[in-house]
Amino acid sequence: MNNIVENFFNIDVLIRSRHLLLIGFRTTLQLIGLGVILAMGSGLVLAVLRHARKRFLNPFIVVYVDIVRAVPIIVTLMLIYYTLPFVGIRLPAFWAATLAMSLNGGAYYSEIFRAGIEAISKGQGEAARSLGLTYLQAMRHVTLPQALRIVLPPLTTNTLELIKASAVASTVALPDLLRQALQSQSTTLNATPLVGALVLYLILLLPLVQLVTFFEKRMKAGV
Repeated sequence: MNNIVENFFNIDVLIRSRHLLLIGFRTTLQLIGLGVILAMGSGLVLAVLRHARKRFLNPFIVVYVDIVRAVPIIVTLMLIYYTLPFVGIRLPAFWAATLAMSLNGGAYYSEIFRAGIEAISKGQGEAARSLGLTYLQAMRHVTLPQALRIVLPPLTTNTLELIKASAVASTVALPDLLRQALQSQSTTLNATPLVGALVLYLILLLPLVQLVTFFEKRMKAGV
């Protein structure tokens, strides 16, 4: 028992590691904030464009969404970080990870938004168009407000998964929370920093887990 406490719950080691962990936590928050916003925004744009059914554009969107969803995010990150320099594009680890999150998350978000948009009766959009609204105006004022309420549960779930996937950024030496915890572990020869990182991840993710549960209960209750 003493060995477990010494190696996993060592307060002295945690105190010595706190600066690295907090720096990593801040980097993780920045990565998540920017990555999720860009992914959600690009996903919404793709869903709206696909719903517009432009013949010349839809096949490209479908191919993009299918390919990106079929490729693990860590593979996407590796391709961006290690392949782009061969064509003269060198991205810092932070921006490579942000781009990987945006591409991967955007593909999933686009399908979620598309499902919500298509769940709304076409008659509502047609009625809005008959009143003089453009396609984008009808989408913004009539269709999207209703669609967003429908997709809130899967939207929250996907955001939770995307946030967890952000940990792959440590593979390209980005000093995120996981990377800093591993570095602290190697210098202290103690696993307590990893436990500290776990606690910080729980602080970040547990509210989202509760939010997902809340939305699921509301959907089941038909509210």
